[in-house]
Amino acid sequence: MKKISVLIPTYNEQDNVVPLSEALLAEFAKSLPSYDYEIVFIDNDSQDRTRPLLEELCAGNKKIKAIFNARNFGQFNSPFYGMYQTTGDCVILLNADFQDPIDMLPVLVGEWEAGHKVVCAVKKQSKENKFIRFLRTVYYKLVKKLSSVRQIEHFTGFGLYDRAFVDVLAKLDDPAPFLRGIVAELGFKVVEVPYEQQRRRAGKTSNNFSTLYDAAMLSFTTYTKTPIRCFTFIGLILAALSFVGAVVFGILFGVGHANFLPGVIVCVLAFLFSGLYIGLGILGEYVLTLRAKVSHRPLVVEERRINFDPPEKE
Repeated sequence: MKKISVLIPTYNEQDNVVPLSEALLAEFAKSLPSYDYEIVFIDNDSQDRTRPLLEELCAGNKKIKAIFNARNFGQFNSPFYGMYQTTGDCVILLNADFQDPIDMLPVLVGEWEAGHKVVCAVKKQSKENKFIRFLRTVYYKLVKKLSSVRQIEHFTGFGLYDRAFVDVLAKLDDPAPFLRGIVAELGFKVVEVPYEQQRRRAGKTSNNFSTLYDAAMLSFTTYTKTPIRCFTFIGLILAALSFVGAVVFGILFGVGHANFLPGVIVCVLAFLFSGLYIGLGILGEYVLTLRAKVSHRPLVVEERRINFDPPEKE
């Protein structure tokens, strides 16, 4: 009997973990009765009642497991680490807020049984704010255009991953993993399945400008070379514009005019400093990403885990 692992990252999801586990158990009984399963929650140091509720769920059902992180290790490290702590023949990565439809599970499994090692659920429609979706669309298209590897638009990580793919993830030794890019980078056979993203069932999202910016910059600095290479050309363009500005001031006022030299200086400084600040910002993002990748720090440090088999003695 094949085993399906469902991995659910959580952070302050006290209103969702119980109904979500109930919905998953019902879906397995209804649509996937011929499969064994485990439901694994990995909690990123929740500050509400999420952990006590997970403890109760684990006590009532040994197929429900939990990993409690020692602190919040970020939106990317925690699910990435959790994937290779599972034991199933495949792993389904699922958000805890019901935005990822539970009834998509048999669809994902069907594609897996058809031979696809990675099944990506892609948001073709969404009930999120239209302006936010527009910004996401622009971002995805920009990254896709600039990236050195294929990128999947509106793919958030929700999907199914075969054990062979998960085993490769475990060997990457990447302390700053970006799963959405890695899926396309590793070359496994991928199929895209469309779905409509639902509204969050309850609670407040942990996403904010900072987390969204982190996601955007990690994607840019990991999978694109174009932005940083552009600054060589930007420098040439700014130098040319500065020269043109100086010529214009010379024509308008004459070289000997009192306004000529201050005008030239202002023109040159304006262009150079704007380019300098933008360039330093982008360069800094690349340096931050590089620093994270060479630090060899653990993805996650566990506080404890529940319902997992004890490690085998060597």
